[in-house]
Parts: sequence; structure tokens; C-alpha cells
Amino acid sequence: MQRSISLLRTIVLPILGLSLMTGCGESASKQDSGPKQGPSALSDSAKVATPSAPRASVKELSVGQNQLIKVADQPSTTVPAMPDERKIIRNGEFTIDTDNPAEGQRKIASIAEGHGGFVVKSEISQSDSSNGTDNPRSTVSLVIRVPAAHFGAAVDEIRGIGKRVAQEKITGEDVTEQYIDLEARIKTKKALEAQFIEILKQAHNVRDALEVQTQVAEVRTEIEQLEGKRRFLENQSALSTITVTLRPPTPIVAANPTGILASIRESFGDGADLAVTIILGLVRFIILAIPVFVLILLPLGLIGKFIFSKAIFKMNLFGKAKDDTEIEQH
Repeated sequence: MQRSISLLRTIVLPILGLSLMTGCGESASKQDSGPKQGPSALSDSAKVATPSAPRASVKELSVGQNQLIKVADQPSTTVPAMPDERKIIRNGEFTIDTDNPAEGQRKIASIAEGHGGFVVKSEISQSDSSNGTDNPRSTVSLVIRVPAAHFGAAVDEIRGIGKRVAQEKITGEDVTEQYIDLEARIKTKKALEAQFIEILKQAHNVRDALEVQTQVAEVRTEIEQLEGKRRFLENQSALSTITVTLRPPTPIVAANPTGILASIRESFGDGADLAVTIILGLVRFIILAIPVFVLILLPLGLIGKFIFSKAIFKMNLFGKAKDDTEIEQH
């Protein structure tokens, strides 16, 4: 009896378990293959626009009646490839003393052209000489651009122009990460634009088409802005900028030693100059005051004297009349 029970367990129970598992799998497959009900169901056109990237933020656009199109607006999770070489912006600034700035200007222009570059700006400024000579001092400012691969060679040749390099500054900025980020953002925006174009093809009325077209225009504007930034980084990293200022050497003025006698002589001369200045000032004041006195003060004084004398005369007459009146009363 126990042997028959153990035989039953070994044969029948595995068969029952297998049949139960098969039934559950068929019911699950039927449920998955069945049509979905409810407002969350998407049409076949919506399935085309649904992004497959994980953790993507989603925009919902209504196209047609009771249809929701979900469009991903999240940068791609794929890591963009590194560029063939790093993007580095190199700049150089030099101030060089030379006896002939014009000749140095021609040499620097020749250096730029010899390395496949060009002159961006050239400016010459004239200034009066401070050493008492009649020759004016000229200063030349140049801005040149050369390929980044020739930056070091061009800098070495520029250092050899003139007597000495008074000032030198070389800077470098690595923009590789910015360039890679722009590449990834442009790729994502272009994929988003392609999705919107597919949705635009499936629009059922004018209102839906205009709404999707507005989204396409916004994405296209963002793509153009990103491409402009990318072109700027490419240009700045491909061509290095070198600014050069050529100036004549500053003349060295020797200090004249002064003693006590020289100081006394200088003080006496300053005192004499001050006395002459004061005398000339007084003479000038007198000369300027004569017309003012003759034309303004003298007439005003005569008029005032006339008015004053007339007032005194009237007062004397009034006093005399008063005295006569008192005499008569007595």
C-alpha cells in the first residue's frame, strides 16, 4: 500500500503541476494579447512616436479625437563618442619693443600668412616724442589668427622680432566637454524633431497640424542655436588668436645731479619770476581799471555829488525859513 502511494506521488503530482503551469501561461498570454480598454489606449500612430529611452520626460499632444501622442524630451542615454582630438582654445598676447614698428608689422603679417593664417586687425597710432626730438613715436597693434597646430611655431617667430619682449601672456582653455555636450544635445533635438515631423504627417485636422508645427519650429530654433555655439567652439579651437603690440623702446633719461648752489639759483629765479608776475598783474589791473573808473565810477560820483549838494541846499533853505518864522513870532 505504501509502495503504491509513493508511486502515485512520483508520477501523478508532477503531471498535475505541469498542467497547472501550462494553463496559467495560456491564460496570461490570452490576457496580454487581448485588446486594451480605457482612455489610456494608444493608436498605432501613437506607438510610432512613443520613446523607448528610460526615465524620459514626456510631452502629450492631442492629434485627432481621443488620441494622445507622447513625445520624449529627454537627452539620449547613449554616451556620445569622444572627438578625434581635444578642443582647446589658445590665445597669445605680446608687447614687443622695436626700433621700427612698421617693419615689425610687415614681418608679423608675413608670419601669419606663412603659417596659413591671416591678419584680423592692424592699427597704427602716432604720439609726440617725449625726448625732445622731432620724430613722432608710432605704436602698432595687430591681431592675427593662425591654425592651432602652428601656434607654437608662430609664437617662436614673433618672439624674435624686435629688441625684447616686454610682456607675454599665453592662455589655453579646454572646451572638449562643452563640445561633446553640444553634440549630444543637437542629436537629441534632431531626434525629437523627427518625431514631431512623423506626428505632423499623421495629423487629422488643421488645428492639430498647426500645434505640431509650432513644436517643430521651437525645436528647430533650439537646434540652430546649439549648432551656432558648436561652430563657434570649432572656429575658436581650430584657429588661435595672437595679439601683438609693437612700440619703440622707451628712452632712458639720465638724472641731473643738483647741489646747494643750483637750488639757490633755481629759487632766486623762481622768486624773480614771481615778482615779475605780480608787477605785471598790478599793471594789468590798473590798465583795466582806468576805463572802468572813467566810464562808470566817475559819472556815478558826479551824479551822486550833484544829488547830495542839491539835498544840502534844500535843507539849508528849509532851516533858514524856519529861523525867519521863529523871529517873526518873537
